[in-house]
Amino acid sequence: MSDVEAIRGGARAEDPAALKVFAEVRQQRVRLSRLMNAHDAARLVLGLLYLSRTAHAAPGAGVPTWSWLLGKAAEGSSPIAPSVSTCLAHWLPATDTGGDDTGTRNLMPVPSPGTDDPLRGLILAINSVQQVGTLLDQCLHDLSAEQARGSHYFTPGDMARLMVGSAAPQDGHSVLDPVCGSGGLLVESHRYVRERVGLNPTMSLRGKDQHAHTSQVARMNLAVRGIEAHVFPPTDSLATPEPDRYDIVLANLPFNQHDWAPDGEGVRQDRHIPTDPRWPEEPPPRGSANAAWILHIAHALGTQGRAAFLMADSVAKSTQPATRRLREGLLRADLVECVIALPPRVFGHTEATACLWVLNKDKSPRPGWGSVDRREQVLFINARRAFEPVPESRARRLGDKHTERILATLATWRGIAQDSAASMSHRDEPGWSRSFSTKEIVRRKHDLMPTSYAAEPPGPEHDTRSRIDRLKRELVEKLNQAHALESRLLDALEEI
Repeated sequence: MSDVEAIRGGARAEDPAALKVFAEVRQQRVRLSRLMNAHDAARLVLGLLYLSRTAHAAPGAGVPTWSWLLGKAAEGSSPIAPSVSTCLAHWLPATDTGGDDTGTRNLMPVPSPGTDDPLRGLILAINSVQQVGTLLDQCLHDLSAEQARGSHYFTPGDMARLMVGSAAPQDGHSVLDPVCGSGGLLVESHRYVRERVGLNPTMSLRGKDQHAHTSQVARMNLAVRGIEAHVFPPTDSLATPEPDRYDIVLANLPFNQHDWAPDGEGVRQDRHIPTDPRWPEEPPPRGSANAAWILHIAHALGTQGRAAFLMADSVAKSTQPATRRLREGLLRADLVECVIALPPRVFGHTEATACLWVLNKDKSPRPGWGSVDRREQVLFINARRAFEPVPESRARRLGDKHTERILATLATWRGIAQDSAASMSHRDEPGWSRSFSTKEIVRRKHDLMPTSYAAEPPGPEHDTRSRIDRLKRELVEKLNQAHALESRLLDALEEI
């Protein structure tokens, strides 16, 4: 994506002056990235943006403030980098809540020597920003682009809208993201409800992440937007069951995470070991955390809870016994509401395809929800072709049009009126959507792959394209398996 496209894409409602400021911030960030690690430069920009909205204190308080830092930048004579570090060290949110934040406030990278000019430019440009949300989105986009090379990307905006819209949180709901990253799904949940109630939502937003740096980014993201949320200290969400139950769980999960189980788990040999309530029948395989994540999320749902999470295609269709038993259990509990096959390459950093799973603990009709009884039914949506190209790039994205079409299909199937003039009766659409009973799915060996049910109509062009797509998916899947085996082999060699 070009710089201009990225700026305009997030600043559609901004005036030319705002676009000029955004361009200046990006230009200074690029200058900064030439003098230090590009990832660290993107995090510094985010830190300065956070300071501009939070670093304020009463006159004479004796602490560094944004006004103090702005004055240093305007002087242009003394080095600014030490002042930036001082202000960040004082104001950055800690990554723990125990009172001892030693070593947590200094997670922000230290500006390298020679970075004074771009830092001054950034401070002055950020100070002139009126609408902070768009600039914050741009900073997170830049940071995600740098992190994507290691597969630690943040959820794209259109994907976040699809996930939150599928789960449909309501005012007063409790929302959990067990792998919250930058907190984007929590931000989108807040926006989704605020647009519908017209007021600041009364929601309980909670996020967890395993990495201290990322937890700090999530805290800054939420604080700059003025959203009240609780980001837990860095933790491995899979280590223990969630102590609370949630109305909504959202997660952009790590796929095929290997060797995930804590020491001593995986095979229960001692009958006196307490059974983990998330998997009372059998522990998930150690070789992949996919099943563990799904069961962890299902266990965290309240009596009418809903979840939306991304998952590798293999979980929906694999014939491996453990994965088939997972799907069988989910269908037996009538938890699966919808599975959506997503287009390839919409995440930018990988060719691997994925599905969006929607779980629902209560698919019955009720006031404030849908009017159609969908118990023991599952909706499949084949959105493999629902993408648009990103201008000046090989990347793809869902885009607003395709996101809205998917959400409209799901809402109509549920019997939720989005438009008083819209039809409330769902009809299967060849190549796009199809509703199946759980009994029919059981007869198909618990296959939950949308392309198995909502296949595109046959034809010469379709046959050729499908064959190419199938071969590409098979190749990517084999390469992913080879990578996972390589990692496990290296771990085994280390233990010898």
